[in-house]
Amino acid sequence: MIMTERDIDRIMEMAWEDRTTFDAIKIQFGLKERDVIDLMRKELKPSSFRLWRARVQGRATKHLKKREFMKGRFKCSRQRHISNNSISKR
Repeated sequence: MIMTERDIDRIMEMAWEDRTTFDAIKIQFGLKERDVIDLMRKELKPSSFRLWRARVQGRATKHLKKREFMKGRFKCSRQRHISNNSISKR
């Protein structure tokens, strides 16, 4: 799969969001958790990657099966509205 720069930016944004699961990234972009980790390692500075890994590792909200709740938003309430993976105006 060939990803555009916009796709990569969106995947990275989703990976940084606490409530967006790796499952949501897989549904939208077809990338497994390992692929997202590899992408983040490639795209981020080493220090930024270490911060992201420390933040994500063990975080229950990043893994659908570990969540304490089953229904919830994939995004923060302050995040702009997204429709069909394209950002639209409010």
